Amino acid sequence: MNLAGRFQQFLFRWRSDGTAPLRLGQRRIFIVPSRGGLLFALALVVMLLGAINYNLALGHALVFLLAGLGVAGMIHTFRNLFGLVIMPGRCEPVFAGQTAFFPLALDNERSAPRLALELAATAELPIEAAIASRGKTRVRVPLPTQQRGWLALPRVRLATRYPLGLFTAWAYLQPDMRCLVYPTPVTAPLPAASAAANGGTQHGAGGQEDFAGFRPRQPADSLRHVAWKASARDSGDGPLLIKEFAGGAESELILDWQHTDPALPVDTRLGMLAGWVLAAEAAGDRYGLALPGLGLAPASGDAHCQRCLEALALFQP
Repeated sequence: MNLAGRFQQFLFRWRSDGTAPLRLGQRRIFIVPSRGGLLFALALVVMLLGAINYNLALGHALVFLLAGLGVAGMIHTFRNLFGLVIMPGRCEPVFAGQTAFFPLALDNERSAPRLALELAATAELPIEAAIASRGKTRVRVPLPTQQRGWLALPRVRLATRYPLGLFTAWAYLQPDMRCLVYPTPVTAPLPAASAAANGGTQHGAGGQEDFAGFRPRQPADSLRHVAWKASARDSGDGPLLIKEFAGGAESELILDWQHTDPALPVDTRLGMLAGWVLAAEAAGDRYGLALPGLGLAPASGDAHCQRCLEALALFQP
């Protein structure tokens, strides 16, 4: 760790590995007067000078009453964060240009609710949260994405000005979380099956002409091919059934890096492949992916679609 990292760790008390639950203790919370608090303090000073100048006993009492109210507000602002437990979650992949959401679970072990909490990974996208007495809540911290690959969650600022707004208390969170960003899909016609198939078409059991029976559903099979009526007639304990056909021809698309224009930027070519993957999956086709140094065999289903998009997101030319 470099010198700047060690200084930040010392200053902000980062001690966990970023994956374990984090409890906000006394040394992790910072508190300073807000702008309203500074104006409030200035008004008290003016009132105190007037009370001293005119020897007003009630003026002194009012100033000290308001000052005590401010101190009580400072304590409640600090306690609104003290003891809060934060647990990181799992971030769902998104496409470049979309907003990634990083889930955090907030656990309140106190009998008093925690109100007016604000979390922000970037100043432009703050979110608000409140936690009931001895309750839990889940929040999703937004972060805009610009390019494919892994997007790490930066330092998150958790702040509050509850209850009076005279003080701002905050803590920095650094959970070890990252989101996989897929390439932005580019809409383009799918390549022809004859040009993209590995050996052209397949004949026999994979066709779509003559009904040949049912078979148990495999994890790679799309839900679009499930025979729901036949599965419902079953006892209910068996697996879902897939229709099988014979005597026809079934195409297997191979979405090849070589089928994209070499003159285009790398991310645009990957975006075309991502668009083809989504189009082939929506059509219920079996498709494979061919990248320099990587090849995925033809299949279908959500798991196969995610593997292809992950390969595109992490591709290094």
